[in-house]
Amino acid sequence: MAAGSVVRVSTKLTSRSAPALVGRDAELAALVDVLGRAPAVVIVEGDAGVGKTRLVSEAPTHGELASRRFVVGSCRPIRDPFPLGPVLEAVRELAGELSRARLSPVTGALRPLLPELADVLPPPPPPLDDRAAERHRVFRAVADLLGSVSSAIVVLEDLHWADEQTIDLLRYLLASPPPGLSLVLTFRADEADTGVRALTARLPASVASTHIVLAPMDEEQTGALAAGILGLDRVPSEFAARLCERASGLPLAIEQLLALLVDRGVLTDGGRLSGQMLDDLGVPYAFRNYVLDRVSRLPDGTREVLEVAAVLARPATEELIVRVVGRRRAEVRAGLTRALHSGLLVEQGDAIGFRHALAAQAVHGSIPGPRRRQWHERAAAALAGEASTPLGRVAHHLKEAGRTAEWTAVAERAADQAVELGHDDAAVGLLEDLLRHAPLGPDQRGRIAVKLGNAALQALHCTEELATLLSEALQEDLPRAVRGELRLALVQLFDRLGTDVGRQRALLEVAVEELRDRPELMAHAMLALSLPVVPGLPLDEHTRWLRRVLETLPTVDDPAAQVFLLGKVAMVQVVVGDPQWRELTDRILAMTGGTPRHRREVTAFCSAGVEVCYAGHLATAQQLLTAALEGATATGSGHLQLRARSALALLRYCQGAWDALAGEAESLIDQLADYAPSRADVEVVAGCLAFARGDLDQAAERLGGIVRRLEQRGAFDLLPLPASALIRLAVSRGDTAGALATVRRLRTAMESVPFEVSAARALPAMTEAMVSGELLTEARTLVASWPRKLRGLAAPLACAALPHARGLLDAGEKRWPAAARNLGEAARQYDRLGCAYEAAQAREQAAVALMRCGDRTAAGTELRAAIRTFQRLQANRDLDRASRFAREHAVPVPARHRGGHRGYGASLSPRERQVARLVAAGHTNKEIAVELFLSPETVKTHVQSVMRKLGVRSRVAVARRLLEQ
Repeated sequence: MAAGSVVRVSTKLTSRSAPALVGRDAELAALVDVLGRAPAVVIVEGDAGVGKTRLVSEAPTHGELASRRFVVGSCRPIRDPFPLGPVLEAVRELAGELSRARLSPVTGALRPLLPELADVLPPPPPPLDDRAAERHRVFRAVADLLGSVSSAIVVLEDLHWADEQTIDLLRYLLASPPPGLSLVLTFRADEADTGVRALTARLPASVASTHIVLAPMDEEQTGALAAGILGLDRVPSEFAARLCERASGLPLAIEQLLALLVDRGVLTDGGRLSGQMLDDLGVPYAFRNYVLDRVSRLPDGTREVLEVAAVLARPATEELIVRVVGRRRAEVRAGLTRALHSGLLVEQGDAIGFRHALAAQAVHGSIPGPRRRQWHERAAAALAGEASTPLGRVAHHLKEAGRTAEWTAVAERAADQAVELGHDDAAVGLLEDLLRHAPLGPDQRGRIAVKLGNAALQALHCTEELATLLSEALQEDLPRAVRGELRLALVQLFDRLGTDVGRQRALLEVAVEELRDRPELMAHAMLALSLPVVPGLPLDEHTRWLRRVLETLPTVDDPAAQVFLLGKVAMVQVVVGDPQWRELTDRILAMTGGTPRHRREVTAFCSAGVEVCYAGHLATAQQLLTAALEGATATGSGHLQLRARSALALLRYCQGAWDALAGEAESLIDQLADYAPSRADVEVVAGCLAFARGDLDQAAERLGGIVRRLEQRGAFDLLPLPASALIRLAVSRGDTAGALATVRRLRTAMESVPFEVSAARALPAMTEAMVSGELLTEARTLVASWPRKLRGLAAPLACAALPHARGLLDAGEKRWPAAARNLGEAARQYDRLGCAYEAAQAREQAAVALMRCGDRTAAGTELRAAIRTFQRLQANRDLDRASRFAREHAVPVPARHRGGHRGYGASLSPRERQVARLVAAGHTNKEIAVELFLSPETVKTHVQSVMRKLGVRSRVAVARRLLEQ
């Protein structure tokens, strides 16, 4: 499931658990292995809710354990536990096995404890006067009884609640276990005492054992578990990351949070999974009660420390906790020590905080209001005195303390600080909170609304609610320039959200007048008016606004702003085919030294780079977009890095550099869930790759969706690439009517908006559909009209697309020599531009024409070249078609490669070798991602491929194998 797609999940989950065990393969293998080698004991340790019971419950379905009898006894959290309770509970389940076993007389000592087994147990032996001897006899009886049913595996759960006699019995059993005994013992890591932990300290050498410590799940495992519970293929990575953070990676908490989402009707048809959904949830009822029960059993001083830790919400130093509590250090230190011993708090370096985020939230919610506000007030005062504390934390505590005026002032300063540090999403949260809840005067409201709008443009997440909030602020009595700046920000937010372009244009026309004393912003508004997105406007209207922007440029003082404006002008010039775009990009490169250092400079490189990519200037796109990613990384802006990576993914598709591109595109789609303009580029890539690789259903869904969204946004310059693939997909399925319907929509857009430069890309697909529908006259008219349309325009794709379309038309009219000539010319021109996939398609079509002409030698040469490219790209649909044609005409072709990366076989590709060297040097996946400008997901794919090709199973082994080579 791609981010942004519809969530289709039942509003009632029949099960709160995933249908399959997730992320515990190694632990399950160890458990099964040891239990198969009796006598055996397995310790399973982990926090509450980490999945100990689920892991053990999977064992009976694996290997030879499927024939073994599992019996379970559980300890209970009661004040006076029944002696040997969990052991006796397990033994009760063995009635059937005991009736067939030969039991020693000593087992009769258990009859008083197990009256329900009186008919299978021997008579009780005479009583003993010595209590110690009596207890020893009971222990012997249990050992003999378990030894008599050696096929059984005894599971004793929650030993952190075990009574003293149960622990003593286990020590007795494990000192000299019956030969067939297999034990599984589970306990909570944070609640077990030393006696439980020491049970397996001195096992006899004959006992097979393992100690399994279940760690919380990571983001990937959390995502897999969530998908399994919700019945989806996958969930967005952003949702998985937030879910993992909220649940602290505990499977039980993950299940309960998802159950809350479902029960509240959040996940209904038409919704989209997002981290925001989780932020609005409280603590699951069961988890809350568990935490508060544990807290209630602690002394008052310890509970006070826990309350302060919950209010601080994140790990804090002992010194800070002492200052907020306000008691003597010795008292606070004693409370902290008890809280750490309880396992609710843990040490994290020099700081102390809650083990689990949900536990902190549960405790915070249980504090009475006046007392909670007092703690927040003390926390604000204590943090304000620390120079290194982010102002956002101080603002949060002031708000919770009810100090509204101080909160307003500090929160605005905190937002400014966040913007300076590149933390735009944090700034948006602070400013949105102020605009919604603070008592602001008109001037304050206008100033904060503008700051919010500008921060939102750089943030990763944007919502309709935010745009509505800014629209409401626009109704205030604001100064003229403030209204203009707010309108400009709103237009850009509306563009991200895909709002009606007519509404955007109306806002812009007013903003230009309101901003006449702010030349930089006025030029920005005029730039937006120059974009060819509104149907029916003549080309002169767009160029008029571009001229006004260039005329205003000398009055803009900020060099970074000048670069930004030049980049946007160049972008529009590329769209309309104005050759002056090269002069402007040269100016940009000269002004920045080829490396953007400011956010607006990075935006300029991205904007121009994406457009020249769509237009077919791939070498220039490579230069601009590579520099953009380097600059975005240097600025620390997560949004700009994602935007640049998205643009580079599009470029890689256009270049035919598809190595690991599908995974990169999916990862970026998730991360750009709320940023439609940049997400569009990778959605196009994902849809086109799905089509090329033969996943026609997914391709149809994706391509149809992105074409509709681009039409709604008025992003017609981006439309030809996905529309071409959608047309060809319909033709390949025999759906000529569907293909022609898309052709008509595309032609209507071309006639209403000037974007012929990028539209030339679609000409071959449009011609193919018309030929397929036997509309030869209409196709001839279409192709003949394009030289006039392109006259005087900088349209590199046209030099390949026009002969390509002519060749397809010639083939449709059975003019095979002309078709071969035109299609061969198209392939050569695509090669010159660096468009490998299109060149291969033209070559394949040229081969068909040459075969019709009787030139088998030339046809074979072209066909083999096309097939080699399709193999390298893993373009399975094209490869199958071309290979089938080759077989039909007895043309020998390159064999398909089975295994390893196509194009490199079992050898490492250049990118894989780069990754391998960094792995060998000890770099993590995240560090490699930064070094090579890749996503962590793509790096993970490369690392897996490296290990497979090198035949190793660890990162250390990668280093050894490279040295050997």
